[in-house]
Amino acid sequence: MEPNATQPYTSAAEALAAKTRKVKDFPEQGVVFEDLTPVLADGPALHAVIHELAQHSRDLGADLIGGLDARGFLLGSAVAYELGLGVLAIRKKGKLPPPVLTQEYTTEYSTAALEIPGEGIEVKGRKVVLVDDVLATGGTLVAATDLIERAGGSVVGYVVVLEVPDLGGRDKLSGAPLVVLAEGK
Repeated sequence: MEPNATQPYTSAAEALAAKTRKVKDFPEQGVVFEDLTPVLADGPALHAVIHELAQHSRDLGADLIGGLDARGFLLGSAVAYELGLGVLAIRKKGKLPPPVLTQEYTTEYSTAALEIPGEGIEVKGRKVVLVDDVLATGGTLVAATDLIERAGGSVVGYVVVLEVPDLGGRDKLSGAPLVVLAEGK
């Protein structure tokens, strides 16, 4: 029987196994895209995932959550709310008014850039846990780490829902701990 509002999932792994949609050959031939949209749309599954992300973020000593554009915003905001912390939205280039700090990076398919506000949010001295949906090549998390450090904060951990281990992203991250809720394909 599939869990529902009266029968919650016992773990994030169970919720992810039940609700993650796998799409072959997207965005290109040979890739299996793991779509978390059904997880986000299911109340009990979302709750199980957020609960575990928040628990790990607390354990890592976060005093600010960094959510990466775009699904990391959803996850990071919910984690921050559950912990009573603020969330720093780490945006794609061109979405924030100046001044901004910008960091370019390479993804598995292209190049891009992330930005954070250059003023208005005190990052200096903060212990930031970066929250995202998937760790693939590590480009976005490395770029976000660089931004946080340039702003004077420190990344005390990375908490992600899925990891695609064959792409080697884990090896590119700094010495901060990495927590992955489930391994992707």
